[in-house]
Amino acid sequence: DVQLVESGGGSVQAGGSLKLSCTASGDTVNTYSMAWFRQEPGADREGVYALATDDTLMYAPFVKGRFTISKDVAKNTLYLQMNGLKRGDTAVYYCAAGFRYTASGSALDARRWNIWGQGTQVTVS
Repeated sequence: DVQLVESGGGSVQAGGSLKLSCTASGDTVNTYSMAWFRQEPGADREGVYALATDDTLMYAPFVKGRFTISKDVAKNTLYLQMNGLKRGDTAVYYCAAGFRYTASGSALDARRWNIWGQGTQVTVS
């Protein structure tokens, strides 16, 4: 089983940038499809960006032109580069693995993933 640990969150002003990291242990990032989700207090966990093992991408509309996903196999790490941050981006950001290929629906549906990191807080003011 893979374990995930997120880092890189913090507080930034609107228009600023952050780069989140998700380091995997117990397996390699190429073994699994992986994704980033975010969650505001009292809200459902929301899909941000998903990356399949064949490098197929899926992202939420609010991501376009602002966020990019990438991975470093040597460091066994997944990244989310976030530029042009807005106050609406404030949330806890989670890394996910364990995609259920046999299930139906979007890869941005949190119910299709079953391995999660602890989350990292992003606050935009």
